[in-house]
Amino acid sequence: MEELPVPQNIKISNITCDSFKICWDMEARSKERITHYFIDLNKKENKNSNKFKHKDVPTKLVAKAVPLPMTVRGHWFLSPRTEYTVAVQTASKQADGDYSVSEWSEIIEFCTADYSTVHLNQLLEKAEVIAGRMLPFSVFYRNQNKEYFDHARWAQENRMLPSIKDNSGSHGSPISGKLEGIFFSCNTEFNTGKPPQDSPYGRHRFEVRADALFNPDTNLYFGDFYCMYTAYHYVILVLAPKGSRGDEFCKQRLPLLDISNNRFLTCKQVEEGDGGLVFHHAQDVILEVIYTEPVDLSLGTVAEISGHQLMSLSTVNAKKDPSCKTCNISVGR
Repeated sequence: MEELPVPQNIKISNITCDSFKICWDMEARSKERITHYFIDLNKKENKNSNKFKHKDVPTKLVAKAVPLPMTVRGHWFLSPRTEYTVAVQTASKQADGDYSVSEWSEIIEFCTADYSTVHLNQLLEKAEVIAGRMLPFSVFYRNQNKEYFDHARWAQENRMLPSIKDNSGSHGSPISGKLEGIFFSCNTEFNTGKPPQDSPYGRHRFEVRADALFNPDTNLYFGDFYCMYTAYHYVILVLAPKGSRGDEFCKQRLPLLDISNNRFLTCKQVEEGDGGLVFHHAQDVILEVIYTEPVDLSLGTVAEISGHQLMSLSTVNAKKDPSCKTCNISVGR
């Protein structure tokens, strides 16, 4: 019996965080005998893989021969932003239930995509459930070591400059490793209404009036929702001045929030008196606010905090707990 054709020139397209389309060329010979395709998909091994850790079971999908391209979705628990290898066989089902198969095709590599705004909106809805009541605040603050602020003064013209966001949070986050910004906090202590005196990031703190970074000329975006195997949950928000480069980046990728009406961080105009702005933050989540533009130190003050540097609470490159039902969605991790 003539051999079945081997798939050639495999092409992967329409890649999302949990699906892709696949097609290939085939010689005409014995094409009418093909009843099924075997698709072998595996996570690409990296050099740092833990050889003793449980590996994903190599998975072979048996699919009926449908017109190409074929959409592969839901057959595997695909993770976002992950490298995979894929190879294909053609197969013919015999009368006895066995298959005759072609040789394997060449192995193709591809990488799944980041979360889309659909997935981020699912995370947003989950975060809203636990955000809690809103508390007033008046300053954003950023803790670092003394050397950081000295460097900003002398080498950066008295400015803190944006840097690329690390890989903390959800693995599929479209801002990790891509968005440039400066991290700020705004959470206050329940009993004092002021920023806490402890910080994981350094004993020196820059404080700036909230309206310097957050006002009607600023867009507010939801960035992520995660935890680190603890009871604390973190929400990442992005503040981007309208029309800025950071704003353009976020506009394509992140859900836009109404600055005066959302569950995490609000800025509202006071109707009486001087018509100033009032600010509130969610009580039950820790907010990590990324401001996308440089910030001049002259806008605020730098002082040493009286509390401790609690390194264990740092979220630098923190990995999200993939088993938490509160902050995970059904796709990826």
